Amino acid sequence: MIRTQISLSAHEYDEAKAEAARQGISVAEFVRRALTAALADRRASKHPWMRHAGILASGDAQASTSVDDVVYGRRGRP
Repeated sequence: MIRTQISLSAHEYDEAKAEAARQGISVAEFVRRALTAALADRRASKHPWMRHAGILASGDAQASTSVDDVVYGRRGRP
């Protein structure tokens, strides 16, 4: 892990500290997660549909076949 230093206004620090406490994590972990989320959003802009990948679960082990049928009008065929 690389150590770095950032400067925040008193207000930014207070807000980050309060949110980190609410989540039960350190300010450093909160900043790492915020940075990871910001970078993921940037990468997702190349493939906007990817921001929705994995957010739903059907419990159906054959769901991908159903998706192929709905999207492409075919059942499990290329």
